[in-house]
Amino acid sequence: MFFHVQKLINEIVPDEPDPAAANALQEGLGGQFGEMRTMMQYLFQSFNFRGKAKPYLDLIQGVGIEEISHVELIATTINRLVDGAPGYKAKGGVFDAATQNMPGQNGSTPLNMALHQGNIHHFLVASQGAMPIDAAGNPWSGSYVYNSGNLTLDLIYNLMLEATGRLQKCRLYEMTDNKTARSTISYLIVRDHAHENVYAKALESLGVNWGKVLPIPNFDATKFPEVRTLMEKGIHNQQYHWRLDGSEMAKVFQGQAPSVTGGPLEVPEKPPEGVPFTPGPERPEEFSPGLTPEIMELVEQVSKLK
Repeated sequence: MFFHVQKLINEIVPDEPDPAAANALQEGLGGQFGEMRTMMQYLFQSFNFRGKAKPYLDLIQGVGIEEISHVELIATTINRLVDGAPGYKAKGGVFDAATQNMPGQNGSTPLNMALHQGNIHHFLVASQGAMPIDAAGNPWSGSYVYNSGNLTLDLIYNLMLEATGRLQKCRLYEMTDNKTARSTISYLIVRDHAHENVYAKALESLGVNWGKVLPIPNFDATKFPEVRTLMEKGIHNQQYHWRLDGSEMAKVFQGQAPSVTGGPLEVPEKPPEGVPFTPGPERPEEFSPGLTPEIMELVEQVSKLK
């Protein structure tokens, strides 16, 4: 079973809306090597795990549970990058008839931007929210999930998945200077580095010698200022276990990191603190949530119940 705290695993830095950056980030969410893929792949590997190699089960499952929070983080980031992009402003409230571009008033087109930037489905289908698709609009597919049942083979495939994800996120970082996008991209670059260490260390314990191969891409990631700040905190060498009843992950994830960045590996006893989560504002031009003042009164009454 899983437990939930309504916080984001990392802070999303505010910046201007950027629908094009949001669409690029869809690759990191619903692409073949995105966060939905890692989440589902590791969870299914843990659900289908066989045998008594419990430290490896705890290791795979611990990363899989973290990936749930990564799906939440990147989806929320896409929301922030798309939200408000049409520049809709209501003067005296969401249904103020005096607002010049109120939906349907005087032939106004408050969603006109959707025809020119990013992915039109962010506005046409999703009401300015994230979708389970890649940057080209292809839907996420369960056929991406790899679970052979062979522990060594699954670990090799997981390392490839993390390395490819990190490679793509480094490319995403170089596509946009939007602070909202970069805050999440940088965090995921560092965590993908950590997960490369996780699977590489597991394979190392099975006899693999990595030498100077890792991490992939193997470059000085501290050239990205946001990444450098996170690496200075050692986040690339930590892996949370998320267990309330004890974990054996540290039997595998210990010693020196198997990548050229080096440093001691750590399994913190507590999960990250997280940052407060606040739902996005109403989007009247999308009719979202589409509640009239009368219905809002009922919602407010429910919210006050103890």
